[in-house]
Amino acid sequence: MKRNMSNTDRIVRVLIAALFAYLYFGGIVTGGLGIVLVVLGAVFLLTSVVSFCPLYMLFKFSTYRG
Repeated sequence: MKRNMSNTDRIVRVLIAALFAYLYFGGIVTGGLGIVLVVLGAVFLLTSVVSFCPLYMLFKFSTYRG
């Protein structure tokens, strides 16, 4: 996998994942929507760790300048 995410993109995704986790585990968002947020947050966190987003590749998009 070739890197296609900038460091700024990665940081934003980690912050969004943390927000989703806070909303779910804080009991603010529950039920089906809460589960969706947790799964989406996990995907954001995973893509941030590996610096690769499959959707970016699908649409031939990259925020990485290197």
